Amino acid sequence: MIAEAGLAALWFAAVLALLQLFLVGMGLAGGKGEVLGAVRPVAILQGVLTAAAFVALISLFLRSDMSVLLVATNSHSAKPWLYKFAGTWGNHEGSMLLWVTVMGVAGAAVALFERALKRDAHMATLGAQAAISLGFYAFLLFSSNPFARISPAPADGQGLNPLLQDPGLAFHPPTLYLGYVGLSVAFSFAVGALLTRQVDAAFARAMRPWVLAAWVMLTLGITAGSYWAYYELGWGGWWFWDPVENASLMPWLAATALLHSVTVLATRDALRAWTVMLAVVAFSMSMVGTFLVRSGILTSVHAFAVDPERGSFILALLALYIGGALALFGWRIGTVREGAPFELVSRETFLVVNNLLLSVILGLVLIGTLYPLMTEAFGHKVSVGAPYFDRIAGPIALILLIVMAAGPLTRWRRDQARAVAGRMLIPAAVALAAVVLVGALAWGRIGLLPYCGLVVALAVGVGSLAPLWKRNLRRTPLFTYGMVIAHLGCAVSLAGMACDSAFTVEKLVAVRPGDSIETAGWTLRFQRILPLAGDNWTALQADVIAERSGRAVVIHPQSRFFASPPTTTTEAALLTRWNGQLYVVLGQEADAGRWQMRIWWKPFVTLIWLGGIMIALGGLLALVGRERRGWLMKWRARRVMA
Repeated sequence: MIAEAGLAALWFAAVLALLQLFLVGMGLAGGKGEVLGAVRPVAILQGVLTAAAFVALISLFLRSDMSVLLVATNSHSAKPWLYKFAGTWGNHEGSMLLWVTVMGVAGAAVALFERALKRDAHMATLGAQAAISLGFYAFLLFSSNPFARISPAPADGQGLNPLLQDPGLAFHPPTLYLGYVGLSVAFSFAVGALLTRQVDAAFARAMRPWVLAAWVMLTLGITAGSYWAYYELGWGGWWFWDPVENASLMPWLAATALLHSVTVLATRDALRAWTVMLAVVAFSMSMVGTFLVRSGILTSVHAFAVDPERGSFILALLALYIGGALALFGWRIGTVREGAPFELVSRETFLVVNNLLLSVILGLVLIGTLYPLMTEAFGHKVSVGAPYFDRIAGPIALILLIVMAAGPLTRWRRDQARAVAGRMLIPAAVALAAVVLVGALAWGRIGLLPYCGLVVALAVGVGSLAPLWKRNLRRTPLFTYGMVIAHLGCAVSLAGMACDSAFTVEKLVAVRPGDSIETAGWTLRFQRILPLAGDNWTALQADVIAERSGRAVVIHPQSRFFASPPTTTTEAALLTRWNGQLYVVLGQEADAGRWQMRIWWKPFVTLIWLGGIMIALGGLLALVGRERRGWLMKWRARRVMA
């Protein structure tokens, strides 16, 4: 009965979404603002029902109810409970139900807590959210039913992809989905503002928390996914430019540009058209990513390769929502009044340049991702890999970071070029010193792009602290600290990427127990191979003593075998030090009792993920600081009125 109850909850939620859309249309067409009072409870109940449906699916996975087709094909009774729980969304149907659930709960939150928007704009936003939800309800109910039964029920399930049997599955997909759905809410705000001709600072202030929250979640999801792939796949890299990796990067790029635009509109009443357009583009990129992952046109560790009919359904939704939003934008943008003017030398100008550069990088990544798919459709296979993305997008990203460092040093509305140059003296001096220092220490051992990356990282790191110079740190707003930490995190990540690219040492060996390996100042002594058994896997584990500077640590790379489904995976051994990571992977047994082993020493590679965490933390501080300031202003206003 749990499956039938979950399915019934989904159907009722879909009917409520249709009712919500109808009520909004009636209210806007008839000028009946009081209809908003009826729309709010409908949206809240819809969120409750979607959450109930998702809880029902989790219960089915935890109970190992093999009479449900989704559980039978994606779970196994011998799996640890964590992977039964996270396995709920480790498949196509479950992940789409998670998407719909987050969207329903987000719509309920907009209905329940949003008070800054005018009545008509609020109602139009809820209508747009209902329209988006309807398409995904239809997709689940008619194409991807997560509660479908199977008869007769098998004795046990087929199991979860072993590559997904990792704690990362419990964190990485939900954070990404929270980001994607946050962008859908921003999209609904933009559609509502266009419909009601209310593209103004109030609209931006209402949308900004959703954009910030979505951006923080996307940052955390991408950072976690990068580290998960780094230690799980055993290839020693942290980003492969896989099309599905790009599918998460593209919404983040658009959301970053949108975040800057919506902040300018909310505080300075400028960049109105930019803000609306970027809201449409950001959600478009999340829809493109959804299509790539679920259409079956990609074969990837990350992709749910499903039948093309489902891909066609998503493509139709993409065309409907994005095509309709672009048509609405073209129809209504002429009614959007110009915002507050600003001079050429101003912080607004740097933010416009920032948005342009982000848009260029987004376009290049989109072309590099879709071009092989387009050529393959015409019978020609073309591979676009890391060299294209690194050489094309890399230099533009470095310019973007320089602009990012200069922006906070410039005043709003109007500034003097000479004054800006004076404020840039210290970061420029640091950059010049870095050119000399890095050149002296690493000349001939480092490529041009990593060399520039290290120089820019040092300069941006110093420049990002400039907004705190000569300020009373105790009275500095929390959102200013958020901006500083996020920008500093970009510099830290860039430094880690440059060091990993420039100074990584790799060694491939075939060794017997008792042999020693020397690499990058490390001495590794291969002791023995031991068999192990886990909850639902068996493994061969190598005991290796890693020694450097007189300190010895035993590490344990493994080769695991999962019986359901039959799969062999590698479990890398990571030894982290303040200046890098030792990364060891156990391979197959070679001739004469020797074992293949791949070893990397990766200097300062952990800075990549430390920077990602700092970026997300900065966004969180900005979100809390902005909301706290708004709450205090309202509280003081109420006290004055009292």
